[in-house]
Amino acid sequence: MTTTPYRPSATELPPLPEQPLPEQPRPVVRLLPGLAAAALAVCAALAVNRLLPSLAVLTAAVVLGVAAANLRCGRLRLLPAATRPGLEFAGRRVMRAGVVLLGLKLALGDVLGLGWPTLAVVVAVVAATFFGTRWLGHRLGLPGDQPLLIAAGFSICGASAVAAVNGVTESEDDDVVTAVALVTLCGSLAIAVLPLLHHPLGLTDLQFGRWAGASVHDVGQVVAVGQTAGPAALAQAVVVKLMRVALLAPIVAGTALVRRRSRPAVSGRRPAVVPLFVVGFLAMVALRSTGAVPAGWLAAAARLDEVLLAAALFGLGSAVDVRRLVRTGGRALLVGLASWLLIATVAYAGVRLTT
Repeated sequence: MTTTPYRPSATELPPLPEQPLPEQPRPVVRLLPGLAAAALAVCAALAVNRLLPSLAVLTAAVVLGVAAANLRCGRLRLLPAATRPGLEFAGRRVMRAGVVLLGLKLALGDVLGLGWPTLAVVVAVVAATFFGTRWLGHRLGLPGDQPLLIAAGFSICGASAVAAVNGVTESEDDDVVTAVALVTLCGSLAIAVLPLLHHPLGLTDLQFGRWAGASVHDVGQVVAVGQTAGPAALAQAVVVKLMRVALLAPIVAGTALVRRRSRPAVSGRRPAVVPLFVVGFLAMVALRSTGAVPAGWLAAAARLDEVLLAAALFGLGSAVDVRRLVRTGGRALLVGLASWLLIATVAYAGVRLTT
């Protein structure tokens, strides 16, 4: 008779020694490679802008991001996977800090000094362009948030507005870069085309300045167009443009409210009606309006704001797949050109009616 050898049960076995889990890098450490890449890209964008002043720093940054994401050296990617957490942080959090500082460019006294008729024209231009562009984008079947982001960029302040709205929508990076590319393209066209229309359209220097401020997208592009008609026109262009920047807060808050109502809460929470970075933007507007901030600090803040937004746009650009972007390029370009024509036409009519 054979006997079965005794085997201890699982409960009688001594516990196995615990194997230490591989140490995970701390969250801050994980961000460092990507933030370092963004910092290098900002330096490169500033250098490109110095060599080619017509190419804005923000535009150069997003182009560098797209190039770095899609170019390879053999099998090696220019941006290794370790940079992704930091670049995503730049595209979201750093961008919001840049939008907050954008408020220091705007003083309420300058805006109110325009007079109510001009203020009404600016509101009408922004509303017509924003809602008209969104409608056309949806009609042409643009994917994702492209209609919304293109509408924000064309109606308010170019790449900065695209980044601000993306702060509450957290859109696909391809959609963000498409919108930035379109406002950059059409803003560059405006620099060449609008000065040629100054006298043929029968505009005085003051009217031309207001037309430029009401219709051109980026602040730097407005300056480039407005200065062609002299210092008085430039001053009008900048003040009208900053009035459009002031409408960034209600556009972003309205977008956040619509998203809050239309999308289910995540983990039991809904996004805030007024995002914190919009509150910060309004606080910076109030601070600038007091006149208590020295001119040197304002200049330094403007430079820092440009650096933060450039880092954010590089981070967004670095997540773009060019092949996917090309699929909707034709329709998006059509929407962009139509939006540019719309804002120029409505702004021209408004300026002629009020001056």
